[in-house]
Amino acid sequence: MARVTVEDCLEHIENRFALVMLATERARELRRRSSRIFPSSNKEAVHALREIAAGFVLFDERSKEKLSQSLGLAEMEAEDRLGG
Repeated sequence: MARVTVEDCLEHIENRFALVMLATERARELRRRSSRIFPSSNKEAVHALREIAAGFVLFDERSKEKLSQSLGLAEMEAEDRLGG
C-alpha cells in the first residue's frame, strides 16, 4: 500500500491542527480496540491517517466544538460580536 501523506488527509480536513486532533482521537479509539473500517497491519496512528485520507473519518459537530474550545475560538468570536 502506498504511503499516506498529510496532503492526502488535508483534502478532507480543513487544516493541519484539525488533522492532528482528529487523527489522535481516531488512533486512541483504535488502541481501545475499536473496529477498523478496513483491514490493515499498520499501527493505530498510521491506520487512523489512512482512514482520514480515504474520507471515512470526518469531524462531527461535537468534535468541531471541542476543537473550537481548545483553540479559544468561541471566546474570540464572542468578543468580536461585542466589539471587544
